[in-house]
Amino acid sequence: MKDLFGGIYKDKVVFVSGHTGFKGSWLTLWLLELGAKVIGYSLDFPTKPCHFELLNLTSNFKKSFIHFEGDIRDIKKLREVFQTYRPEIVFHLAAQSLVRRSYKRPLETFETNVIGTVNIFEVCRESESVRVIINVTSDKCYKNREWVWGYRESDQLGGDEPYSASKACSEIITGCYRKSLFSNSKPLKLLASVRAGNVIGGGDWAEDRLIPDIVKATNKGTKALIRNPNSVRPWQHVLEPLSGYLLLGQRLLEGREDFADAWNFGPDESCNLSVAELAKKSKAYWNMIDYEFTKEPSNLRESEILKLDCSKANSLLKWRPLWDIDKAIKMTINWYKNYYLNKKIGTKADLREYVNEARRKNYEFTK
Repeated sequence: MKDLFGGIYKDKVVFVSGHTGFKGSWLTLWLLELGAKVIGYSLDFPTKPCHFELLNLTSNFKKSFIHFEGDIRDIKKLREVFQTYRPEIVFHLAAQSLVRRSYKRPLETFETNVIGTVNIFEVCRESESVRVIINVTSDKCYKNREWVWGYRESDQLGGDEPYSASKACSEIITGCYRKSLFSNSKPLKLLASVRAGNVIGGGDWAEDRLIPDIVKATNKGTKALIRNPNSVRPWQHVLEPLSGYLLLGQRLLEGREDFADAWNFGPDESCNLSVAELAKKSKAYWNMIDYEFTKEPSNLRESEILKLDCSKANSLLKWRPLWDIDKAIKMTINWYKNYYLNKKIGTKADLREYVNEARRKNYEFTK
């Protein structure tokens, strides 16, 4: 697997913030399989069970992985880690990532997603080793007009609730640092931001997320209560945007200044499903799943329609999704079935299947 992405990640020192989260743990595993030396920096385990903990990366990659428990709001500790380990590329995923929690804890959300991002950029600016920074934000950074077509990277940023607003702020800050503070840095530092759709995959146990809510209820033998059944989202397996982030990182490490920009990594149009449709498809792969729809009990605002236009990544990066929605759901539900029924962790097997299929189809990152 070390030959993927042109072999560029082999022996690279990579800093990953938020590595204990759902997406961060998958990314950390993939980087380690690519031969990178990974410095993970995150708060304590976000859920119980925790995907990162189940992967046991600290033991399985003793020579190439270091786990730090820390807060991105603590710039002093961040600075110490960067000075000690001198990373070359930074993937910034640490965030308060839950919409409903942002209503309950708006200050925490803005401190983490805005000030935390500034802290990451500042220690990167001070670092002589950092060459590439990729800030992982969200499709919710766009000013949502409930359009039936996808948002492009040039569309207006905005947010009507704390989480979305914090991610729009993070994008604005990214543009500021890229154009004003990193453009003439020596050595040159290339900064990009990435915006993905709703990711699914094994190992997500976060609160108020559709698949985790469904499988947790199934494990308990109860019905999952599903809100907003008509809301449409761009669903994709977690490996899809990660392949995009890593491909973008490759181009930036190769010195492609024109790739230091904002990028969408979302699924094909066929993967834009309503919540109700996704729940129905999930049940097809695990007949024990049971659910019922419930009305939202509060006035918390969430968008009804949200889609991404990924023409830019398709055309310039030659990135495209690999798995259709049925394969993504099948891989996700089967992961949880194996975990709950057989106590097996299928993450490495899923990654291998994804990579092998990409090789057969001659995907860009396998060349």
